This record gives sequence, structure tokens and C-alpha cells, in this order.
Amino acid sequence: MNNRRNKLGRWKALGGAALTVAAGLAVRSQTGGDFAKYAGDALYTVLVCFLVALIAPQLRTTVVAGTALAFSWAVEFLQIVGIPRLLQPLLGATFNAPDLLWYFVGAGMYWCLMVRCYRRPRLRSARS
Repeated sequence: MNNRRNKLGRWKALGGAALTVAAGLAVRSQTGGDFAKYAGDALYTVLVCFLVALIAPQLRTTVVAGTALAFSWAVEFLQIVGIPRLLQPLLGATFNAPDLLWYFVGAGMYWCLMVRCYRRPRLRSARS
């Protein structure tokens, strides 16, 4: 049963990752300026969340969001010392402090989405 649940969790994570990439491409192509940049930052962390969930579907939502946030922040801080040129198109090249906030927003968006979509329904009392 647990293996079956992990397999279903991986499919959900893969679908979520695909939708996140589509949303990121839509935001970049349909908007511009600061909105596109910071929405892209938030969606980057949402994508990392789905990738963490894909790798380890048994993790709790809070752990997935925290791991993705820590990864996003680590990449941002690594930009201070320099990211290898080969990885710069994927990970960025310059440190920007506001990005840290938007990574937090992305992790929060993922957490809210997962809690909202996958919470257990309340049982109604016999009196209702």
C-alpha cells in the first residue's frame, strides 16, 4: 500500500512540476518587469518543491517546502561567491536580496496548495 501511495505521489509531483514550468513560461511570455522576475523566483521554488516531492514522496509537506526553500536560498547565497559559468543560465549569476523573500513566497504557495488540496475531509457529526 505504501509503495502504491509513493507511486501516486510521484505522478502528482511530476504533474505539478509540469504545470509549474508551464506557468513560469506563461508569466515570462505574457508579462514583464518586476512582476515577471519575482513571479519567476517564486515559481522556481515551487518547482524545486515538486522535484523534492518527486524524489522523496514520503516526506511531509512542511519538510518538502523547507528543503526547497533552503536549496533556493543556498543557490542565491552561492551567487555571492560565484556560480560556475556553465550553471549560470540555470542557477543565476548575481545575488539579489529580494529574491530571498520571493523564494519564501514560493515555498509558502506550495505548502498552502498541498494543505488545501490534500487535507482530509472533516467527518460530520450525527447531529448535522
